[in-house]
Amino acid sequence: MVVAEANASSKPLIAAATGGTPSRRPVWFMRQAGRSLPEYRAIRADRGMLESCFDAALVCEITMQPVRRHDVDAAILFSDIVVPLKAAGIDLDIVAGTGPVVARPVRSADDVASLPRLDAAAVGSVARAVTLILGELTDAQALIGFAGAPFTLASYLIEGGPSRTYENTKAMMHGRSELWHQLMAQLADITIEFLRVQLDAGVHAIQLFDSWAGTLSVADYQTYVAPHSARVLAEVAEYNVPRIHFGVGTGELLAPMAHVGADVIGVDWRVPLDEAARRVGPGKAVQGNLDPTLLFAGPDVVEAEVRRIIRDGEKAIDAGAIGHIFNLGHGVLPPTDPDVLTRTVELVHQL
Repeated sequence: MVVAEANASSKPLIAAATGGTPSRRPVWFMRQAGRSLPEYRAIRADRGMLESCFDAALVCEITMQPVRRHDVDAAILFSDIVVPLKAAGIDLDIVAGTGPVVARPVRSADDVASLPRLDAAAVGSVARAVTLILGELTDAQALIGFAGAPFTLASYLIEGGPSRTYENTKAMMHGRSELWHQLMAQLADITIEFLRVQLDAGVHAIQLFDSWAGTLSVADYQTYVAPHSARVLAEVAEYNVPRIHFGVGTGELLAPMAHVGADVIGVDWRVPLDEAARRVGPGKAVQGNLDPTLLFAGPDVVEAEVRRIIRDGEKAIDAGAIGHIFNLGHGVLPPTDPDVLTRTVELVHQL
């Protein structure tokens, strides 16, 4: 058990993210509020995903379900990265088994010019949900707000949905770079507004998901993506809350991602935390990074991996990281046994 300093935050996650000494090792899971929980499946049985994301009471209940069940140190707002796009008026839906599908992909100058802006009132239900959640959390539990980074939002808009190759996205990026930067600037505006709504409502930290940035080379990321993510994080810096940044398959991008202004860098399972800390450089906390598929491998494997990651996290601190937040290297998979997650949290807190 880690002993808290007198001036440390009462919230273990915030303490770890800001260089304090947490009262216990903080742990939460990406996609912890979701399909792995039977109570989630029951409450969502007759409700669409986007409909659910705009119902403040339902958002509060779903957000709190894993906190009650697992005793994690943070709730993450139940939402989706395309919620601000939908709220702004873009015609899209989340299709079961597919993901976000955009009715009219954005591929021309006229398409970019006609993109709407986000009015904060259009996501007022999100602010109300934050207020409700804060009323249910203990003083030791943090609430994380989040948004999709401009590149990941752009990839959905341009491709029309999920993609394995991102050929249309990369074609615009390289072939019509001026149009690309116009699109990214508009998406950065939407992301900033969405995060500000959550921050004004009182979230304790935010996570910027650039889920598909791992498809890019370092040069492309630095030229076409980093300036826009940096603007997003800079525009919310005044709130003085930890800013977490995460992407999948971003081992080669950890250094440039760290330079866009995040305080905590999320690491997937492909790179050990101590190596990630060396790539990121000193002065940042690291978050991660249990492979979510290993939760299916049995208790002995899970315990061995948890212990290894905690050792790696301690070595990361020796390498210059200011803290470690235990998490998965990506989201909880839907077939995951919730009891395995609960036991994982118990083990992290014991070590």
